[in-house]
Amino acid sequence: MLEIEKGRVVAAVSRISVLAPSFASALVCVVLAMASAQAQPPSFETFAVPAGSAPHDVAPAPDGTVWYTAQAQGAVGRLDPSSGKADRVQLGAGSAPHGVIVGPDRAAWITDGGQNAIVRVDPTTLAVTRFPLPKDRPNANLNTAVFDKRGHLWFTGQSGIYGELDPARASMRVFDAPRGPGPYGICVTPDGSLYFASLAGSYLGRIDPASGVAQVIEPPTRNQGARRVWADSKGRVWVSEWSAGKVGVFDPATHQWREWRLPGRDPHAYAIFVDDRDIVWLSDWGANALVRFDPRTERFEVLTLPRPHANVRQMMGRPGEVWLPESGTDHLLRYRSRATDGSGN
Repeated sequence: MLEIEKGRVVAAVSRISVLAPSFASALVCVVLAMASAQAQPPSFETFAVPAGSAPHDVAPAPDGTVWYTAQAQGAVGRLDPSSGKADRVQLGAGSAPHGVIVGPDRAAWITDGGQNAIVRVDPTTLAVTRFPLPKDRPNANLNTAVFDKRGHLWFTGQSGIYGELDPARASMRVFDAPRGPGPYGICVTPDGSLYFASLAGSYLGRIDPASGVAQVIEPPTRNQGARRVWADSKGRVWVSEWSAGKVGVFDPATHQWREWRLPGRDPHAYAIFVDDRDIVWLSDWGANALVRFDPRTERFEVLTLPRPHANVRQMMGRPGEVWLPESGTDHLLRYRSRATDGSGN
């Protein structure tokens, strides 16, 4: 459509050139420049974080700021994209934060593998509160967390556990995962169901919040390395399959799976995020790229990241934006997602 309109305008300007050659030439340059700008895909916006941070996970907050875990420095940061400045909070001796999410209280909630604790950072005072795991659950290798509809925080640990924290009572339950080590990403669906991915176990697990028992749901591809999970608006659970280089989806309504292999020679799907319009976004370590997948058309779009060896481990977003932490380069990225959707919104 853009090429057709451009051709019509240039033809019209050519007729004008008979009467005013210099004006027509200038007008053609303006039209072509505008068309070129519209045709260019939107670029990534880059925000540097302190050297050596190794930002692992990222979480946009309702106030416009963005939290990130500085895993290599035992800290959490909060970036203000409008100014580029960031607060920085040290989490304590031995800290090695992995995941960060924004809770219903607007605080940052962190899975801290180094302290073997869930950590809360107050959004106003930046005060740090720790909820340690029970002493009989050492070295859980805490990974990712999510809040359920009751305000309870559920978390995973790669050593082979998952658990539940009730912040109001400061009470915690910890459970053994099926098949031992592996629990990684975790999500909650619109109806409140809880699912986690087991990287080492290569399965999707569904948690019964009352009993804490997890049901194993087998993806079609064996040893696929289910890494992270995200639910869409219909309650389907999307999975990044690290070892298989695929994206998979499980529909609880039909108990059916579908899988698609990412483009490229050697894809490795790490992070996954489903936006407010059910577009699926993945980070592909094999291509050093952000990958967009539209389930309606079943088409992929590969967007090369601005720096090599970005190592994007987690993604989150808000309407019109996808946020990525480059753990390998000490940068955060914002991608304006709306311009690639073709809707004009």
